[in-house]
Amino acid sequence: MKINNRFKKFIYIILLTVILVSSAYIVKFYIDTLNAKKQRNLLNNTQIITTRTSQELNNNTIVENSTIKDDETISQKEPIKTEKILKLEELQNINPEIIGWLEIENTDINYPVLQTNNNSFYMNHNYKKEYSTNGSVFLDKDFDWNRPSDNLLIYGHNMKNNTMFQSLLNYKNKKYYNQHPTIKFTTNNEDANYEIISAFESRVYYKSEKNVFRYYYFINAQDKNEYNEFITNCKKASLYDTNKTANYGDQLLTLSTCSYHTKDGRFAVVAKKVV
Repeated sequence: MKINNRFKKFIYIILLTVILVSSAYIVKFYIDTLNAKKQRNLLNNTQIITTRTSQELNNNTIVENSTIKDDETISQKEPIKTEKILKLEELQNINPEIIGWLEIENTDINYPVLQTNNNSFYMNHNYKKEYSTNGSVFLDKDFDWNRPSDNLLIYGHNMKNNTMFQSLLNYKNKKYYNQHPTIKFTTNNEDANYEIISAFESRVYYKSEKNVFRYYYFINAQDKNEYNEFITNCKKASLYDTNKTANYGDQLLTLSTCSYHTKDGRFAVVAKKVV
């Protein structure tokens, strides 16, 4: 009898533990999903707080007051600023490491993009620099805005709660690509469109492996040959033909996330800037 009671107590403890752990996981899953959605809606909820006049905003053009120099009138104009650019500037008051906004229309990918001096911090921190298992969408540390570099290499987690870059894997299907062929990337200088030229599976290769395509090392080409080699490898690795390509000098954008088709798997979507 005592043994039977002990066994029942043991089973009860096990069940209680399972329930508590499961409940904690569900709560964490819900909180992570909610926080990611807040981050996704951040731009839409941002209010433009500025001294610019409503007429200037409606024209989407900001004109500085004319200045007099050597008896000549010089009218200085800043680049055209859309509402999205102005909202991005407001977000940079929260965190100056927000360097852009990434959006693929009619998908769940709609996030601020961050950059710092390493590729680890924003893997587990949000745009407010708070700890988060979702992390953030972030630009590779080696991208040089002063040049700028040839390839905007942007990372995001493949989250089970369908946030961050989880839906990027839908590009394994050509039909999905046909429905979403372009990517929008906003910086302080422009709202740019990028047309997708390739979508492919890959993995992180060992140092000993030779003659493999390490797309995740390509930020800036040393010359035309290296650039063209990257494009050739992207097209060769692509899961389908997009009938699009890029030429030396075209600005590239690469989105990269984890994929579980193999050990240390990766999935990438490469696009080129279009005018």
